[in-house]
Amino acid sequence: MKGQLPVPKFKDVYAVLPVSDHSAAVAWYERWIGRRPDAEPMEGVAEWLLAGNAGIQVAHAPEAAGKSAVVIVVEDIDDTVGSLGARGVECGLVQDYDFIKLTEVADPAGNKVTFVWENPNYRPSPTDD
Repeated sequence: MKGQLPVPKFKDVYAVLPVSDHSAAVAWYERWIGRRPDAEPMEGVAEWLLAGNAGIQVAHAPEAAGKSAVVIVVEDIDDTVGSLGARGVECGLVQDYDFIKLTEVADPAGNKVTFVWENPNYRPSPTDD
């Protein structure tokens, strides 16, 4: 279309989670992800690729620590909660909204990580108008 600006060509997406104690945060994320960071591009930064070209980045930034949130969509919420629990990461109660189920955890800095399962069988009920 004439006059339309080109769309940027995105390659990767990372959610940045600022922390005050980088070592403690990296250890916590390693525990539930199950591996060391995929990259540590500079001091105070650790990255994990979680799916496709999407990941999280834990960054030492005390002034912003605990003020971020990330949503991670999972294939099975019950398996996720069980796996995290086995790794010593306790989730909150699973909340069931019919179309999704979710649970939350907070990292050592207080950043919120929400795990969401989308119900593939959900069908909205018709509303009477």
